[in-house]
Amino acid sequence: MNITVLAVGTKMPNWVNTAVSEYAKRFGRDIRFTLKEIKPEKRGAGINAAQGIAAEEKRLREALPAQAFVVALDERGEAPTSQQLAEHLRRWQQRGEHVCFIIGGADGMADALKREANLLMRLSSLTLPHGMVRVLLTEQLYRAVSILHNHPYHRE
Repeated sequence: MNITVLAVGTKMPNWVNTAVSEYAKRFGRDIRFTLKEIKPEKRGAGINAAQGIAAEEKRLREALPAQAFVVALDERGEAPTSQQLAEHLRRWQQRGEHVCFIIGGADGMADALKREANLLMRLSSLTLPHGMVRVLLTEQLYRAVSILHNHPYHRE
């Protein structure tokens, strides 16, 4: 199964890259995990938030894998438990889906991308820094894989 994360933002702190890499290498052969950083649009000099979001939307669309099942991370999305995320993952695997998670930029994500996504999902009701979202998403995907493999990483 292929999982791609498109994340607006570059130059994350080392701890973010280290944590994402650590969880990503734990997936094993079943999951091909890819994180693609999308260049954020610079604000200022006549570029407002709406223009920035539109430019980032274009870059995100260009990076979307063909035929992917798109999960847009949004504060108004479904908030699955780890078990529910594992069930989503099981269904996506069974259908042979290439799943693509989208993490928007500092000013959010284009409404059109959210409307067109197959699923809106939130990781928390709290506002989280973008680097933390990358780490939390990757860890939860690893946890979901662990649940599916009856690995003791997840305890209930």
